[in-house]
Amino acid sequence: MLRLPMPLSVMFNSRAIQMSSQSEKADLLKKLHHSGKMLVLPNIWDAAGAVLLESLGYPAVATASAAIARAHGYEDGERIPFDLLLAIVGQIVKSVNVPVSVDIEAGYAADNEVLKSNIRRLIAVGVAGINIEDTDVLTRELVPMSEQVEKLKLIGRVADRENARLFVNARTDTFLVKSDLPSDQKLALAIERGRAYVEAGADAIYPIFVTEQEAIKTLVNALKVPVNILAKSDAPDLDVLQKLGVARVSFGPNVHRATLLSMEALLRNVKETLSHRPVTALLM
Repeated sequence: MLRLPMPLSVMFNSRAIQMSSQSEKADLLKKLHHSGKMLVLPNIWDAAGAVLLESLGYPAVATASAAIARAHGYEDGERIPFDLLLAIVGQIVKSVNVPVSVDIEAGYAADNEVLKSNIRRLIAVGVAGINIEDTDVLTRELVPMSEQVEKLKLIGRVADRENARLFVNARTDTFLVKSDLPSDQKLALAIERGRAYVEAGADAIYPIFVTEQEAIKTLVNALKVPVNILAKSDAPDLDVLQKLGVARVSFGPNVHRATLLSMEALLRNVKETLSHRPVTALLM
């Protein structure tokens, strides 16, 4: 039986006053990545999900771009207008006291001036951290490494000028985009890009879609910064990832997908049994 720790309305009201500044939350988010205890982030898409995670004791909240987009009628790939994304993110930040990290895909920006503006606006609503990926949203190919390095440096400069701190989780898509390459070449490319991104100011590296234990161990040892792994059905379980030295595990859009599958089964049961009990029994 699903029981929330307290009514969501009560939890929302208790978060009316934010207790920490944006930079304090960014500092806390960084500390969580270096605590020695793996940071588990079941990515959410709205304020209700953020409140639920905080009430369950999760020390930070992260969004999933695909989940937010699809929950609001858009496909992933920067199809959702940035203004709408920012409004949703702002509501999430206001609803909790824990740090919030936002998936901004490739930045929702056709040029560096727009990227600067987007980063300033994210900082202004209190975002503590971001994920930014190195896939071109139009070509679906990897952005040249030098361009991504400049983008990361630009983000750091914007935060400095705003007198803010921002935890940057730099995603490299070598295992996703370069799926035709031999495993050792994908791994070498991920390490090369990861090291360049760290030198450019990234706080953590997210080699999305890597699942082999030996490759994960190699990445952790080679990069010397927190490594983020995506929870997938073929990835090692959380206890194994902790032993491998992984600092952060993300669920991407998988919580949203699992939620919709559960809802589908629930509502199919309502239709087939002509009963409200499949839903209302959960609330007793």
